[in-house]
Amino acid sequence: MDEEEKASYRKAGDIAKDVREWSRGLVKPDAKVFDVAGQIESRIKESGGEMAFPVNICINDITAHYTPRAGDETKIRERDVVTIDLGVHINGCIADTAYTMDLSGDYGGMLRANEEALSSVIESIKPGISTGDLGEVVQSTLEDAGYKPIENLTGHEVKQYNLHAGISIPNVPVSYEKEIEEGMVLAIEPFATDGAGRVIESKQAEIFSLEELRPVRMRDARIMLNEIEKTRKALPFAARWFSKKISPLRLNILLRDLTSQKGKKG
Repeated sequence: MDEEEKASYRKAGDIAKDVREWSRGLVKPDAKVFDVAGQIESRIKESGGEMAFPVNICINDITAHYTPRAGDETKIRERDVVTIDLGVHINGCIADTAYTMDLSGDYGGMLRANEEALSSVIESIKPGISTGDLGEVVQSTLEDAGYKPIENLTGHEVKQYNLHAGISIPNVPVSYEKEIEEGMVLAIEPFATDGAGRVIESKQAEIFSLEELRPVRMRDARIMLNEIEKTRKALPFAARWFSKKISPLRLNILLRDLTSQKGKKG
């Protein structure tokens, strides 16, 4: 990694940290998740960054990857547990960060255990250590505190314009171990739960990414595809980002055309 790339990662990290702390003031009862996401994304751009992925706002048992749809009326309630996941990129160099706020006051122990697991993994990372060993650190830290890790969510390596690149960083010991190498950029993502320790996927997709350029039937879809390729490359984007230019009905038609050609995936 050259010095210019390192500087881009550092700048992305500084912006992500500042926006993360600033955004805590937005998480309060009666706030619409659509508005919160929009404010965070605007702050990223005002700070000199670009979105590495759409802001995720996950409430209670929704664990990850929920971003508001256009016109989403969902509001944060008084006793919700809210996770904000945001990402910043500078020249494709990505900083990925998240935090959880417990408005109920009932889950402080779980949040502390998760922070401890994160700190323990960061302290353990070095070239040559296996991903399975890191998963063991997460699992043992959380189980010692009385919680379970979510085993089918992982951290991940990031590369330029590639959010999920290369290796995964598991939250449990695994058989598909890889070694950490010098120069890797990693997002560490422990998930603590008092539930079963697994998540199931929703069928509704609001986040998409470009897999490859293929011919599409509709002229508007071609225009949309070219804009995505130019501005996002392989980075994820939200359907709602196009809602000011395209009506919801038309947007759904275009996305169906694009996904049917396997140019995108949710």
